[in-house]
Order: sequence, then structure tokens, then C-alpha cells
Amino acid sequence: MDAAASAGGSDDLRCCRFLLASLSAAAADAQSLRARWTSVSAAVARLSASLDDLAPLPPNPLVADLLQSLTQILSPALALASLCRASDPPAARLRTQSEIDAVSAALHQLAADADLILRSGALTYLPSPPPEAGSSRRELVRTEARRLVTRLQIGSSESRIAALDSLLDLLREEEKNVVLAAGLGVMPALVRLLDSVAGAASCHDAREKAAAAIARISEVQSCHHLIVAEGLPLLHHLARILESEGGAAKEKICTALHILTQNRDNAVIIGSRGGIATLLKICRNGSPSAQTAAAAVLKNLATAQELRLNFLEENAIPALIGLLASGTPLAQENAIGCLSNLSAGAECESIKLSIFKERALEHLKNYWEAVDIGEDRNLELGVCLLRNLASFRYIAEIIATTGFLLPIIIALKCDKPGTRTEAARAVAELALVLGRTRKEFEDAVPPLVRMLEARALEEKEAASRALASLMPFLGCQRLLRKEEKGIVNVVQLLDPLIHIDKKYTISILVSISQSRKCRKQMVAAGAYGYLQRLSVMEVDGAKKLLENFGRGKILAVFPRT
Repeated sequence: MDAAASAGGSDDLRCCRFLLASLSAAAADAQSLRARWTSVSAAVARLSASLDDLAPLPPNPLVADLLQSLTQILSPALALASLCRASDPPAARLRTQSEIDAVSAALHQLAADADLILRSGALTYLPSPPPEAGSSRRELVRTEARRLVTRLQIGSSESRIAALDSLLDLLREEEKNVVLAAGLGVMPALVRLLDSVAGAASCHDAREKAAAAIARISEVQSCHHLIVAEGLPLLHHLARILESEGGAAKEKICTALHILTQNRDNAVIIGSRGGIATLLKICRNGSPSAQTAAAAVLKNLATAQELRLNFLEENAIPALIGLLASGTPLAQENAIGCLSNLSAGAECESIKLSIFKERALEHLKNYWEAVDIGEDRNLELGVCLLRNLASFRYIAEIIATTGFLLPIIIALKCDKPGTRTEAARAVAELALVLGRTRKEFEDAVPPLVRMLEARALEEKEAASRALASLMPFLGCQRLLRKEEKGIVNVVQLLDPLIHIDKKYTISILVSISQSRKCRKQMVAAGAYGYLQRLSVMEVDGAKKLLENFGRGKILAVFPRT
């Protein structure tokens, strides 16, 4: 290839090679501070080898910038070397040592940049437009993305920020560009960029723009695994941005934090570093989209029990209820999810009472009514929050008397399995806590019987638990017996191959086994065979229920399956 077509232009390349050779000789001739010049010689050798590799490659702005930076360092370095030719150290020894160290560090950094340019393949991917215009455009974008990923990792802070600006423009054009850049390694490059500016207060601009790029990548579902792959290094950088940067940067990183904090350990790290206070501030004062993203992160953090005290110390519940009252539908959903996670478990009655005192039920009813008029909202988290609050007897009484029971029963017929499952759990909780029947509970029996046929084991178990909690009520027993497939569906859950907790199923059957007709139906459905196997497995209650059947005429009529 003609020298004029070399990677960085023949004149610049020739000049750098000459200066490197001169500096190599001068460093070898240095008589004072020789140990420091040895480090300079090592960097010069690396750079000379890299320039040999770059020489035959096509022209490229990356190499041109590298050669320009190298020229600016080599000339002063030669002058410095001339001061050290004599065996006596220079007059300003300490200053000279410092200057040699600075030259050595700069040359080693440029050597690393040259290695990265060669390793990245940015010089070997030149756009060669195919006939199809779309394909041509894609190749151009790929080449530009590869170049920008490399530029993020080399050069001065100013050049990296310029690369960030170009990268953001590229990412904002369309989602395909995000996927393409992510596939070329933009996430590791952004993390390394954040590493390089971690301690520099002057690099606020770089951090904010890197946060914007990460936020844009986080918006694309297919790139989430690449964010997770960066793990703790990325998490710590985002935590620092959350602690120290301005509002815009904090809001931007919430989407990425939501992805990372789905891991419980990551959630604890963010929550224990003051992240809860910052996220709550966004919930109170941020833009609607920022409020939604911040509440989503808080929902993840609330799953960690050790962070509940942090939530209380930061007065989180009023802020979350405020978001439930006036946020966007998705922000309301995230706020409900956070409150639900905070109130999970029997040991947090003070949290449940605080949620109740902040008029959560009133706002939850408004949220529910929006669903009734056709708005597309997720009821599963709302039902879950009601269930958690219902474990507190006083609140359960309020729930029962303020019109929530009927919507919960209606939710048993929802087309979403998660909502049906949570509704069944809520019925079980309310029936057990209230300890008395209500007409609405009887309306729950038919849909619960149908839920026993669900494919998901979680839904089957929730329905059987709810039915077991309703069996102390005679009206519910009668309804179960009247259901065409009621007893059959319950008996089928005794099958040892269906891996759910059998205590609820056995409890239901014990409740209705006093009826001879019911016992006959149970045996006909295969209960005797299942119970024999469960007795051998020492499942609680199986042997006692088996004894209820006796050894009489019923078993003589029906086969033992």
C-alpha cells in the first residue's frame, strides 16, 4: 500500500517514527535518573511496535488523533532526555523526576490506546455499500458505532466527551442502533469510561452523558442482559451518580438501576448507600417518567427485609401514598408494588398500620375503579397489598365493610393467572382473620373450584388454600358439594405427582367427609388410592381421612385406584 494511504497519513507517521527512534536512543544514553528512563524506553518500544502494525492500514481519524497526541509528547520528552545525559543529576532534580514520570505515564497511556485501536477492529471495518440501500445504511452505522466505542476508551477527557455526544445522537436515532452498539461492546466501554473519571470532579459532564447513554440502552428490553453482565462495577458507578450528580443524571440511571436491583444483593447495596432517600426525592419532585422509574427501583429495594428500617427512617410511606394518589398509572402500580413488598410478612404490623393511616385503602379503591371503567391497569399488586394489610385484623374488618370483598371475588374470574392467584390468597387471608362468613365468600366458591383446574401449581395451591379457609362456613360447604366438578377437582389434587401442599386439599375433604354421599363421590374420583399412597409418604392428615372412609360397602362398590 502507498505510504500516503497509511492509517494516519505518511508525514505524521514518519515524524512519529523518527521521534520515537530518537527518544529511544536518548533514553538509552541518559546517565542520570536511569530507572525512570527505563520505563520510558519500555513505552517507546510498545509504541514503535504498534505503529508498525498501524502503518499498512487505511487512513482513520482514530490513528490521526493518536499520532497528533504522540507528537505533542515526544518533542518535550527529547528535550528532557538531553538534560539527563550527564552523570550529574539536573539542578531541579525533583521537578525533572516528576516530568519524566508524567512523560512515561502519557506514553504508556498512548501505547494502551494504540493497542486498543488495533484490538477493537475499528480500522479493518470500512463501509463498502452493498446494492441494497438499507444494508448500506446498516453497515455505515455499524462502522460508526465501532469507531465511537473505541473513542470512548482512548484520548483526553474532551475527546471522550465528544465521542459520547456522537454516541448519544446515534443511540437516539432508532432502537436498532442501540442493539447494534450494545452488540459491539458499548456497555463495557461506558463502564471503563466511568472508571477513568471516577475521581475527577471536573468530569461531571462525562458522567452525566454516560448516564444518559446507559439509560437509553436500558430502555431496550433485548439489551437488559448486557447491563446485568456488567454487575457490581456498573452498580457502584450508578450508586455514585445517585449520591453525587444532579437531578437529570439521577433520573436517567433509574431505568438501569431497576434492572440491576432485581438481584437482591444489588438492591441491598443501593439501599444501604443512601439510595432510598434520593429515589424518594425523585418520587416527590421528579418528572412523571422519573417518578415511575424511581418507584420501580424502590419496589425492588423493598423486597429486602433489612432495608425496611431505612424506608421508615426516610418517611417513605407518605411519599409512596402520594404517588399512588396522583402519579401516572405505571407510577401508581410501582408505588403499590413497593407498599406491597414493604408490608409482606406477619412481623411488620407497624408498617401495615402506617400504610392504612395514610389512607391507602381510599387511593387503592380509586385505582381499582379506574380498572372498572376500562383502563388497563395491573390489579395483581393491588390485591397483594390488600392481602398483606388484611393480616392485621382491624384493617381486615375495614376492608370487609368498605366494599373491597366483591372486587376481590370478581378478580377470581380475571383472565390473568397472577391476579387470580393473588385474589385467592386474599380470600384465604380475609376468611381466616375475620373468622365468620359473608355472602361474598359464598360467591367465591365457584370460581375457586374452576381455578383448581389451572395449569400453574401456584394457582392450584392458592385456590385450595382459599377453599380450605371457607370450609368452616356451612354455606360454602353446600356450594362446593353442589358444584358439578367440585369434589372431583379437589380429589385430583391429592395425586402425589401434583406437587402442592396437600394439607389444604385434605382439610377440604375432611370438612365434607361427614356426608356419606360426599365420601362416595371422593372414592369414585380416586381418593382412596391417592390417600393410601400419601399415608405411606406420611403426609399429615392422609391416614385420618382414609380412616373416615371405613372398610364397608363404599369400598366394595367402587374400585381402589
